[in-house]
Amino acid sequence: MIAAGDGRAMLEGLRVIDMTSVVFGPYCTQILADFGAEVIKVEAPGGDVFRYGAPSAHSKAMGPGYIALNRGKQSLVLDLKQEADRAILRDLLADADIFIHNVRAEAIERLGFDYDSVRALAPDIIYAHCVGFGSGGPYAGLQAYDDVIQAASGTTTLLPRADGNERPRYLPSLIADKVAGLHAAYAVMAAVVHRLRTGQGQHVEVPMFEAFSSFMLKEHLGGNTFDPPVGPPCYGRQVDPDRQPFPTRDGYVSIVPYRLDHFTKVIALMGDEAFAREERFATLEGLIAGQAELYARIAELTAGFATDELVALMHANAIPAMPVRDMADMAQEPHLEASGFFMRREHPTEGTLVEMREPSRFSAWEAPDPAPAPLLGEHDRDYREG
Repeated sequence: MIAAGDGRAMLEGLRVIDMTSVVFGPYCTQILADFGAEVIKVEAPGGDVFRYGAPSAHSKAMGPGYIALNRGKQSLVLDLKQEADRAILRDLLADADIFIHNVRAEAIERLGFDYDSVRALAPDIIYAHCVGFGSGGPYAGLQAYDDVIQAASGTTTLLPRADGNERPRYLPSLIADKVAGLHAAYAVMAAVVHRLRTGQGQHVEVPMFEAFSSFMLKEHLGGNTFDPPVGPPCYGRQVDPDRQPFPTRDGYVSIVPYRLDHFTKVIALMGDEAFAREERFATLEGLIAGQAELYARIAELTAGFATDELVALMHANAIPAMPVRDMADMAQEPHLEASGFFMRREHPTEGTLVEMREPSRFSAWEAPDPAPAPLLGEHDRDYREG
């Protein structure tokens, strides 16, 4: 266990036994690995299903999503239906600081790795359980996937509010899984700090539904913040149908007139000072009442500019703006390239990879390049013979 002031970097000295799969848990443990923890990824025969979630370059079990979420880890394949493999896991847990898994409570208890059983092996262990729904409610024990959580949290009703298409829709991202993974990472690190202070381990439950609902409702609880409610749910600016990227001669641009007086400033910068100076926009009330018309005029004017020209004009006048980039262009995004966000390196079996560094920066520690994502069972020999 890492000790305060021992000169080690970040999470070096923490051993994590990671029995999670897909996105939620692996995102958490990838963050821990990036910060220096030793992460042993325990996989069932056949491996994490996310290994096969998208086409790979060489090895079938090395898909891009798996590579992005599992760098810096070791891979150990255990069949926990077999007593010999359960014994290996017990030995690992006896010397571990953190055990994290996403196995349902009944199944993990049948295997003999529920909290009480693991605590008997390692009394001060931090035992993190990634679940779909919290144990205190009627959904406890139900399976959860990103789509299910987006639906249950009200998130699928946001796009219809913004564009008038009444059909509920998912946000095109594994956003609930990733948000829950971030919650798990900081919950585990908080438990580590608690253990440093007290010497005590503990059980940590991280429910995806509650984690994502908290994330989404920070702004969208809206008028329901008060009892009785003082207005509708949702943050109006986020579901305003007029708040969309604007067309340019060669693409689209995001311009954010966040302050109300920015609307007329943007319009004046693009050449229509007469419209911007109309008396009806001279007051706060007038700006609020005229927002739809102001958005429409901005869209008409941006169409006459090239994207780069317009972004430069906005930046020169302290108006937040960026070009709309396609996902296909992100691996060459100039700021991310210049800031060192991307790293290109050779994987022992998969060829050249484009990977993303841990985005945080620390004045007292520079993160080394993490080990590449492991092949399935790459480290079996270390634990079966060691």
